[in-house]
Amino acid sequence: MAKTKVELPVEGMTCAACSSRIEKVLNKEEGVQASVNLPMERATIEYDDERFSPDQAIGKINKAGFSVPEKQLSLDIEGMTCAACSARIEKVLNKQEGIREASVNLTMETATITYIPGLIDEETILEKIEKAGFQGKYQQEADEASSENKDAALKKQKFLFIFSLILSLPLFTTMIDHMYPQEMILPHWLMNPYLQWALATPVQFYAGLQFYKGAYKSLRGGSANMDVLVAMGTSAAYFYSVFLVMNGEVYLYFETSAVIITLVLLGKMLEARAKGQTSEAIQKLMGLQAKKATVLRGGSEQQVAIEDVQIGDWIRVKPGEKIPVDGVVKEGATSVDESMLTGESLPVEKYAGDEMIGATINKNGTVTFEATKVGRETALAQIIKVVEQAQGSKAPIQRMVDVISGYFVPTAVAIAVLSFGGWYFIAGLPFEAALINFTAVLVIACPCALGLATPTSIMVGTGKGAENGILYKGGEYLERAHHTDTVVLDKTGTITKGKPEVTDIIQFAGLSDQDLLQVSATIENYSEHPLGEAIVEKASEEGVRLSEAEKFEAVPGHGLTGTVDGTAVLIGTRKLMHEHGINAAEAEETIQKLEHAGKTVMLIASGGELAGAIAVADPLKTSSVQAVTSIRELGYHVTMMTGDNERTAQAIAASAGIDDVFSEVLPEEKADKVAQLQKAGKRVIMVGDGINDAPALATADIGMAIGTGTDVAMEAADITLMRGDLRSIPQAIMLSRKTMRNIKQNLFWAFVYNSIGLPIAAFGLLAPWVAGAAMAFSSVSVVTNALRLKRVKLDQTKGGGNGRDPKRTESEPATA
Repeated sequence: MAKTKVELPVEGMTCAACSSRIEKVLNKEEGVQASVNLPMERATIEYDDERFSPDQAIGKINKAGFSVPEKQLSLDIEGMTCAACSARIEKVLNKQEGIREASVNLTMETATITYIPGLIDEETILEKIEKAGFQGKYQQEADEASSENKDAALKKQKFLFIFSLILSLPLFTTMIDHMYPQEMILPHWLMNPYLQWALATPVQFYAGLQFYKGAYKSLRGGSANMDVLVAMGTSAAYFYSVFLVMNGEVYLYFETSAVIITLVLLGKMLEARAKGQTSEAIQKLMGLQAKKATVLRGGSEQQVAIEDVQIGDWIRVKPGEKIPVDGVVKEGATSVDESMLTGESLPVEKYAGDEMIGATINKNGTVTFEATKVGRETALAQIIKVVEQAQGSKAPIQRMVDVISGYFVPTAVAIAVLSFGGWYFIAGLPFEAALINFTAVLVIACPCALGLATPTSIMVGTGKGAENGILYKGGEYLERAHHTDTVVLDKTGTITKGKPEVTDIIQFAGLSDQDLLQVSATIENYSEHPLGEAIVEKASEEGVRLSEAEKFEAVPGHGLTGTVDGTAVLIGTRKLMHEHGINAAEAEETIQKLEHAGKTVMLIASGGELAGAIAVADPLKTSSVQAVTSIRELGYHVTMMTGDNERTAQAIAASAGIDDVFSEVLPEEKADKVAQLQKAGKRVIMVGDGINDAPALATADIGMAIGTGTDVAMEAADITLMRGDLRSIPQAIMLSRKTMRNIKQNLFWAFVYNSIGLPIAAFGLLAPWVAGAAMAFSSVSVVTNALRLKRVKLDQTKGGGNGRDPKRTESEPATA
């Protein structure tokens, strides 16, 4: 059965009980796996096509008391000539899954489309319109509209808080009179019951209306959340006060309900403001994108919006401008600042045929390039997608919290009822005293902090990683990264630069250096191996003309065979020579000497006898030694893996500060070597950059791909190191440690707050307004603590610092 995965936005969640309720409802369905992220307000649902559908998921979410919001997209439509055109567009769009309604106005040449994000996106809608034979263009940026909506919501919360505060302050001061009933401290008119009633009512039913709405939806869906607790607690105090007013009493409890609502609104406002900062990394990445592009069309330059750039367009970029999309240089030469992607401060020279990356900055030359990737296919868009997915994912530790949160609210209500019954019926306290304790228990029990503890830290941690070129594919990898003890480093392109150079040419059988270069480069020209590219490049530098090779064959891990000008040629390892009956004994001393110097030696046989050898050295990256030192200081065991022979591998490992080596490893054996370490009880991080590293990356506990490497390796990896710098490895480990430490701090305080607060309130030792303040600020404190991760220092210092005190033991990781 086909498995489909969708992400749906969800509105109406206020605490962890809400997200747990939605997960429970969806996961009851056969073939459905659902995960709900509270801060991101998003549900990730994987389901069997034959048993379940997105519409069913939306129905279940709505029935549970929440909602899947719809977005509206307004487009200008070009190319319509009659009513048949508009009818055609409507028909095409209305049959797409995720589109609720599409209406096209022929006269205005516009389309209004209501759709559900997650089931379909704006780019797909534009593609469908284009396939129908028309052109859709944005009327306004969706992101701007979304940002405006968030700003409007924050402004509304701020207004409601100020409104509630103004009316609640006079009521709050009446508590002084309750404390000193024998003294007339406040003006007599302030104690008027009807005035207090008049002040409390707008707070209860206007400022607090959102709690009643949320409670109604939650109860209608068969669950209970924070809104239920706040609505129950404040309503109890309010309506009991109304009852007292009607019976001529003057000592009322309107201040309890009004102050609780005011404090909860304050908490929500501060929480919303703080939560907005957790996604700053995404906003910064989006801000890197160019807004316009200069496209060559019809023989002239045209300024077009970035959304209108198409694959194949030729784009001109002048000095100082941003590269709008990914592409390949066609005309001109320049240098480009790619530090936003690679972290490399020095500009990169670009000539015809070189790749350009969108959002990088053109420094000093005018170039024309052809767009090869646009929209969501660009490198920047892919990075943003990975970060968004990571921020929306759940760490395994969150599963436990979700289970607890699901039982928390019903338990709190039960404790509140028992508290009331105990004080009123057993202890014999007055009704109002028992009611106050009942209200305090309900208010202190809100599990908001518990629900925010993990996801906010994950959002900030993954965002901090993205700022430093470390892309975690999900929260589970951010959590798992520090639960490792061994790092396995691929050699070529990982420890070394991956750009080998020919250092020695040795003759054994009469062929000149030129001849050896000619036959070896002719064969290697058919290979994509970095060592072969070095030989071809050396031949080009020496002006050697290459021939045509026949019967070319690559023997993985051994070398190459072929025929050049009618002569059989072999180039590769001793094993290759041995397998073809070539005696390489006379070259052994020379080979060993070169290998001890850390060079890779390729033997060349021509016409059935050993003709010579070419030595190639792949220099270490400047950061490799420091990176290995930093990794070892973190308590990790470091191993190098390479296809090189033992001597060469040991020489390179020694220069990098690595003790253990897997040498002469064939590509298909890399995953086996990782599995071998795992069987020995090691928890392995595998770091590589090539296609042949992909199986090993997937096998390891954590796979880290060097971002300057291949797309296949990045796809197989759990973490991508965009900067191609091995110092990102200890940074990734330290960020994992600090994020998990931050999560545990949040969970500790959230659990302590509820565990201590509940019994104190139940025993009548906590005033309801104090409970409201504690509940409001517990959420704010959790989010604020998570935001401390933004200040974590991941810069390398001498000795591999990574923000870590070398004197601190491994059992005491640095405070985030």
